[in-house]
Amino acid sequence: MRLLPTRRAFLGGAGVMLLAPGRIVAPALSRAADRPKITHGSQSGDVTTESGVVWARADRPSQMLVEIATRESFKDARALPPVDALPETDYAAKLLVEDLPADQTIFYRVRFRDLAEINVESEPLIGRFRTAPTARRTISFVWGGDVAGQGYGINLADGGMKTYASMRETQPDFFIHSGDTIYADGVMQPETRLPDGSLWKNDLLVEAKTRVAETLDDFRANHLYNMQDENVRAFAAEVPIFVQWDDHEVTNNWSLSKQLGPAYQEKSISLLAARSRRAFHELYPLRESAVELGRVYRKIAYGPLLDVFMLDERSYRGPNGANRQKTYGPEAYFLGPEQLAWLKRELLASRAVWKVIASDMPLSLIVYDDAAARRGSEAFAQGDGPPLGRELEIADLLRFIKAAPIRNTVWLTADVHYTAAHHYDPSRAQFQDFDPFWEFVSGPIHAGTFGPNELDNTFGPEVRFMKAPPQGQSNLAPSAGYQFFGHVTVDGVTGQMTVRLKDRANTDLWSVTLDPAESEAG
Repeated sequence: MRLLPTRRAFLGGAGVMLLAPGRIVAPALSRAADRPKITHGSQSGDVTTESGVVWARADRPSQMLVEIATRESFKDARALPPVDALPETDYAAKLLVEDLPADQTIFYRVRFRDLAEINVESEPLIGRFRTAPTARRTISFVWGGDVAGQGYGINLADGGMKTYASMRETQPDFFIHSGDTIYADGVMQPETRLPDGSLWKNDLLVEAKTRVAETLDDFRANHLYNMQDENVRAFAAEVPIFVQWDDHEVTNNWSLSKQLGPAYQEKSISLLAARSRRAFHELYPLRESAVELGRVYRKIAYGPLLDVFMLDERSYRGPNGANRQKTYGPEAYFLGPEQLAWLKRELLASRAVWKVIASDMPLSLIVYDDAAARRGSEAFAQGDGPPLGRELEIADLLRFIKAAPIRNTVWLTADVHYTAAHHYDPSRAQFQDFDPFWEFVSGPIHAGTFGPNELDNTFGPEVRFMKAPPQGQSNLAPSAGYQFFGHVTVDGVTGQMTVRLKDRANTDLWSVTLDPAESEAG
């Protein structure tokens, strides 16, 4: 087994959490007894048939040392060249490890070597991931989004972020995080009285979570707050993450037209988004694009049965205005022309049986930019009738998928804080030039629960299942039980895809098994 790090291994990090940014470094003579610490567990991500990304963070200037093995005993371990973890990115590092054997459990052992005392190292931390197969085998994965939203953080008495423990129980090959990985605008209080009289406590609270995030360190702190949760760390040590972002990584409903309110001293949404983007790329094992620095959209090939298309519906969108244009132009951009062209090319080139399109927003649920006034557009849906504004991109994409033809596309999303299954059929639609397909919605993983949203008839969706809070109730705490995730399996023999919608107790709420259609392309 030949294991090589990419030359593009890069550093990332976070401040303001368990360590103050201006910490005083102890004299060198005392450092032998003061070993570096791994502060927030380890992660792996963007795993393919031959590669994966490993991430960890230290508490001081150091070098990340990674050993890789195919045995849990590390008998066949190979050491990889070190990666620096420096103050400029606050002591986090990640490494793209290439030339791995396919369909193999890879064990990794991470340590940090103190740059002030090179003979002093941290305790090791062990994690694992499984590479994608080159032959047909059964695949299992989970998805969801929306973490630490609406002021609900880590409540130890409630078991912390328990949905992660339930997702871990399914023993998935990987996890698609559908965005809202944090709520940078979600201010937390130490405790909140719930409608039933009980008290929700936010444990492990840090200063940066008591205000909206504006500085780079604020955004880093938001991500690292979630990583304090034991369920999150245990899950991340075993399950690779395929991550994308949505609005709350920056602020609610952000686009270039966003006007920041009085809570913000920083008034530039572009500068706020730039700081958020840097923290996001530093703190997740997301494979850096060789084409476009900081790119989020990408395809992850997971063997002959599955390709995953991770979309970015934030970086290239036009303003959150009325979006009622009849012709496509900058005001109607959502994916944007370059990303849309990329998606078409990659879908056309895909030879996998199933093509999962991971969208951080649903296609036909109406999400208002101004919810109180019920005006403005935040998502694709523009209201009943023929395609307008952002819907023009979806109409164009669905027409292309039909004409190609491209079979077995499934859409997965989160964002709206409830769970649902939507079946799309042209016979019910205003725009009819497409083949039937499914969209599945699941979340929140750990946030306030809302819904259901209004459904737009443009593309003919039908709700086959939905679970949301009882009518008249909203923003329910995670302890109320309305936390959701999705679990997908693809059978290695039949190629059938089974989608299960689950709650945080890992209870099956609804499921469907889809038969793969044969592609005319062979």
